[in-house]
Amino acid sequence: MIFYFTGTGNTRWVAQQIAEATGEKLLFIPDLIREGRYEFELQEGERIGFCFPTHGWQPPRILRDFVRKMTVKSKEGEVKSYCWALTTCGDNMGEAMTIFNKDLFPLQAKSMFAVVMPESNVCFSFLHLDTPEKERQKIEAAKARLPHIIDVIRNRQEGVVELVKGAIPRTYSYVIGGYYNKHLIKDDKLWVDEAACIGCGLCSKLCPVDDIEGAPPRWKHNGRCTNCLACYHHCPKHAIHWGKMKRGQYLFRSEK
Repeated sequence: MIFYFTGTGNTRWVAQQIAEATGEKLLFIPDLIREGRYEFELQEGERIGFCFPTHGWQPPRILRDFVRKMTVKSKEGEVKSYCWALTTCGDNMGEAMTIFNKDLFPLQAKSMFAVVMPESNVCFSFLHLDTPEKERQKIEAAKARLPHIIDVIRNRQEGVVELVKGAIPRTYSYVIGGYYNKHLIKDDKLWVDEAACIGCGLCSKLCPVDDIEGAPPRWKHNGRCTNCLACYHHCPKHAIHWGKMKRGQYLFRSEK
């Protein structure tokens, strides 16, 4: 089984490629949370994998909350199945995988990967979305890299660690990322241009934590926002904004 979370589609696409190649079933974490499903039993020979985006050089809040609560069992008792994890990131992921494995304990990912995908974070003034050409380059590079990752997973290789931590990973994850995840993972900076909003309700439908209601949208300010920016990037009229900065939008499309 493959547990995954996605906001703009980058991670969903990666997880789908791996699932199709390995025959593992995909489980969307927000759906599991809505169903209250935190207990899972592995079948004989079944692998367990996790695919998630890096948010501010850390795993997304929704993922961290989920894996802390989940329990995995097997018919043999002790879980001995092959476990792997993959994160997508705009350029680098800092110590996101280290943080993830600590949250996952006692289960541990034995092989870990990072796949660079187009940038989607619009919450930092120093981060910018990629140009269309850079998006295409990143997606083509990811397509070329996935067969190797799939072979490692299919063959259950352990100890394969292929991450893109960046020059100062601890600073990224524990200083900059620490501030970001403590102070900016909230919905009070999201707002809607009501003149541009067409009332389609897509933002409410796609919100993985059910934090949006009405049309024009109203954020509930209930502390559940995971800052995936699905509402922002999926809005067909770009009527949703984050803070005072006006930035573009990004959604994964494999034909880029």
